[in-house]
Amino acid sequence: MSEPLRVLFLVAEAAPFIKVGGLGDVGGSLPPALHQASDEDLDIRLVIPHHAGIELGDRKLRKHADVTVKTRKGRIPATVHSLQYKGVIVYLIGGEPITASSAVYMSDTRLDGRKFSFFCLAALELTRHLNWAPDVVHANDWHAAPAITALRTRYQQDAFFDKTHSVLTLHNLPFMGDGSCYPEFNLDGDPAKKLPEWAREKPLALGLLHADRIVAVSPGYARGVLTEPFSCGLGDFLTGRKHDLLGILNGLDYQLWDPEYDKRINQNFSIKSLQRRQLNKTSLLESLGLPLKADAVLLGMVSRLDPQKGIDLAFKALRKLKNQNWQFVLVGTGNPELENAARKLQADFPDQVWVVLRYDDIMARQVYAGADMLLMPSRYEPCGLAQMIAMRYGCIPVATPVGGLRDTIVDKPNGRGQTGFLSKSVSLDAFSLAITRAIKQYQDAPTWRSIQKRAMKQDFSWESSAEKYLKLYHSLAGK
Repeated sequence: MSEPLRVLFLVAEAAPFIKVGGLGDVGGSLPPALHQASDEDLDIRLVIPHHAGIELGDRKLRKHADVTVKTRKGRIPATVHSLQYKGVIVYLIGGEPITASSAVYMSDTRLDGRKFSFFCLAALELTRHLNWAPDVVHANDWHAAPAITALRTRYQQDAFFDKTHSVLTLHNLPFMGDGSCYPEFNLDGDPAKKLPEWAREKPLALGLLHADRIVAVSPGYARGVLTEPFSCGLGDFLTGRKHDLLGILNGLDYQLWDPEYDKRINQNFSIKSLQRRQLNKTSLLESLGLPLKADAVLLGMVSRLDPQKGIDLAFKALRKLKNQNWQFVLVGTGNPELENAARKLQADFPDQVWVVLRYDDIMARQVYAGADMLLMPSRYEPCGLAQMIAMRYGCIPVATPVGGLRDTIVDKPNGRGQTGFLSKSVSLDAFSLAITRAIKQYQDAPTWRSIQKRAMKQDFSWESSAEKYLKLYHSLAGK
């Protein structure tokens, strides 16, 4: 028997321990999916920072190791705790740069840069302490990218990592991080000056430079990052690396998202009992104090309030369609200006609009289970999980044709494959037209029920994506 393939999986957040956004869903779901799909020929270990907000539930942590990270100013100690989760060893790394912050992500990008650089180097030192040389280091987004840069600079002559390869999964290119601390950690960055000058202190850009393979979180996003404006100024560089770039669609944990067994919705249902779903819509409207309007379509949004998500387009479209028979509920938080715009929309349409300006998992699930449609007017969307969750719960997505939205939503009017609605472009007029088209289709109850059932049957589980990652790992390691 050959040795199992060793994969060190680095990510800033992982549900159920800590989750801020979709990255947390991936961090908590993909490693167990890889473990399950590997037929025991994979030894994957998940590493996250020991954030102050870590939630363990009834799981017990044990002290695992003490390591140190050497810097130009001396050594910084790191403490490692561990636990088991769905067959995967999980390491939580603590230390002064991490414990100094009460938040997963801070407003001061320089402090975040130092925190995550320390985290990455401590994770690599942990593997040395364990005498467990990884075949592949799989880093996710800029927070874990310093590990890849370290392998190609700081540890380039280190025999321990001589056979270690690297994968960088690109979840959101515009967020590149701050690498002004790199000199402190002896990370040389880009001595050959292959990146644009402005990018040579950006952890994500440097990770893209040094990674053996780059994975975008959908095939559409892999194509999109090669062109402006989605390439964020790295178009020429990424085009030069396009043979090392591939797209693997993020998956969905169908045990966590299942309307038949979800204890946080008011009425469980399945494809076979879809008529029960209406009770969720009724109870949601009643809980929000919105009137029950006959034949009114309930539009939902569950989103971070950010210009990327096209929140302003949604608000403008609703105002433009004010004479149509709709109601709207929003769950999310973020940009203060967009939060104020949401409050204003509710004030102007008190019988039609309700906004919940916070992250609220229970309310989000009730929107997925009760709303008729989910609005996703993203200006760009690397993958998106909300549309997958919505379809699982019979909530039909109305979205823009970008990135992972185009990859996962089938819009074939009058065809048998339709699972949602895509606008022709990212614009107010186009998105308003898509909503109008969806509302019109909603009036045809039998056809709408067919679309719902088709959407609920879609398979966005991690199984297919995990197999693609396994194939990538093995090809890199030559095993």
